[in-house]
Amino acid sequence: MAGVSRATVDRVLNGREGVKKKTVDKVNAAIEEIGFVRNIAAANLAKSRTYRFLFVLPESGDQFHGEILRRINEAQTAYTADMVKAAVRLVDQNDPFKIAALLASLSPDVVDGVAIMAPETPQVRDAILRLQERGVHALPFISNQTLNGDQWVGMDNHAAGVTAGTLMGRFLPIKAGKLAVIADSILSRDSLERRSGFDQVINSEFPHLAALPSLETYGSQDRAKRIVSEIFRHQGDIAGVYILSSEARAPLSAIWKVQLPHNIVIIAHERTPCTENALVDGTLDAVITQDPGHLVRSAVRKLRALTDGRSTLQSQEKIRVEIILKTNL
Repeated sequence: MAGVSRATVDRVLNGREGVKKKTVDKVNAAIEEIGFVRNIAAANLAKSRTYRFLFVLPESGDQFHGEILRRINEAQTAYTADMVKAAVRLVDQNDPFKIAALLASLSPDVVDGVAIMAPETPQVRDAILRLQERGVHALPFISNQTLNGDQWVGMDNHAAGVTAGTLMGRFLPIKAGKLAVIADSILSRDSLERRSGFDQVINSEFPHLAALPSLETYGSQDRAKRIVSEIFRHQGDIAGVYILSSEARAPLSAIWKVQLPHNIVIIAHERTPCTENALVDGTLDAVITQDPGHLVRSAVRKLRALTDGRSTLQSQEKIRVEIILKTNL
């Protein structure tokens, strides 16, 4: 169809040098006309090519990350026939220099793509840019980075915050009071967006409620215990608590140790054994969550597409904002 040899077509398809632009255009025009779709799986099998992906996750967040790690292992098995290998590295989310150093150590010789869950800091942003310049694909995971726009994996965190605020206001239709907001780190973009959405709906629709400044645990159980005991000691009219971090166990453990006001409403994020138990015993009123299996599978699919220079089906990759109550657990 293009009027060239099979060898020339092969060079164009594989992006090799030695083909004039005019010839490349002819081959691409023929591809467009006949609707040719390259069989990537067959090509990879012929070349014995393996996709090498790395998930960079924070050290803290044990139960939620345990769910993510379990799903990564599932994906490793499920995608074996597709020649996908997925490894995991844990980093201190509160040390952007260590995160940047890890990303700086990665090269296209050892990894094709990296899914990164890390707070957005100048050091991490620069490290991601340099990583991409070296030819390694970077995909923000669960928490987005500004420089990546829509190319990331995770639910709409602003919408998740709006959902939490709407539930909080509906659960407290009359009772006036203050709302405690607890995060691991407000540097994380997912936390910032959840906080923004929560404030938006509380301020606009529920003026009888007032959200207090964010309290940060930095993933520390001891710090969570201190700040939770302090907030309840100094604020006598707390009507609700919003735990917007991905791991609720430390704040919930601290809350269980204080004398709670009557009929206080508590909303948290992510389905874990801890939040399930808290829903069952009535400590938690609702959990805003996202499917960890869908998160991991979407990350693998998107990294494969980036590596192959293809696009993914947008509707398949959309991560839903889900609400879990005791009644639908």
